[in-house]
Amino acid sequence: MVAVRQQLCSGTGEVLQALTRFFRRGMDAAQLELAIEPVAPRNADELLARLRQLGLRRITRVRLTNNRTVMVSYAGTALRANGGYLQAPEPVLRAIVAFVEGRTRAERRMAQRSIIAFPIASRPAQRADRRERTHADDGAVVDQLDAWHQRYNARHFDGALKTVPIRVSRRMKSRLGHYSPGSDSAPAEIAISRSHIRRHGWPEALHTLLHEMVHQWQDETRRPIDHGSAFRAKCREVGITPYARRSLTHTRQSPTSSIPVQEHARLLQHR
Repeated sequence: MVAVRQQLCSGTGEVLQALTRFFRRGMDAAQLELAIEPVAPRNADELLARLRQLGLRRITRVRLTNNRTVMVSYAGTALRANGGYLQAPEPVLRAIVAFVEGRTRAERRMAQRSIIAFPIASRPAQRADRRERTHADDGAVVDQLDAWHQRYNARHFDGALKTVPIRVSRRMKSRLGHYSPGSDSAPAEIAISRSHIRRHGWPEALHTLLHEMVHQWQDETRRPIDHGSAFRAKCREVGITPYARRSLTHTRQSPTSSIPVQEHARLLQHR
């Protein structure tokens, strides 16, 4: 019985070796390995863990947002990302890693394109849009802004921009204006602060309108909506100052409202 068992054990080993040689002739090493699809992260901590597996080093904290204007950003060791990237495939997650860890501008720019190309708009469970409505008394101002949007569109963008709603905001206290991309529940729009118009004058309000139209151009040409090099170049092209800003608190009405927009823009503070 012992001899028989030894023969069986020896024969079994030979069979396994033969089978291994047979399979290896028709399959490469990668095919012999089990491919295990990683489970999609469900929260910020799991997303951080997955990104670190893919090479992320400098980030120690991830915060998920619903921001569709700035999809991914980072400062120091903190990363902010739209929650839709929880469902992103590995190439997009690798692009996020390259965006943070990339050593060259070209590498980061290529990563940005991959990040923006991922269809966040199809993400389910979008929150209902609760945008402020223009006050009835501001209707005439909106009409003028609409007219200037058409003029600027023809003059600076060859008429390529879409006609978007323009809103005068009475709530906006810390910003001069804002461009909001379209969503499943609301179209794209431009908002201009009423306080800005009243305190700084019409020419600066038109400067802000053109600033937001550059963001609209970024959105409609599928560029990142930011204040990067493409934004600054386009601002110079249309004749406005990038990063111009005014305080909306304790500021008197501008006494220079008759100065043309391009000239008035030079008076604004640079970042």
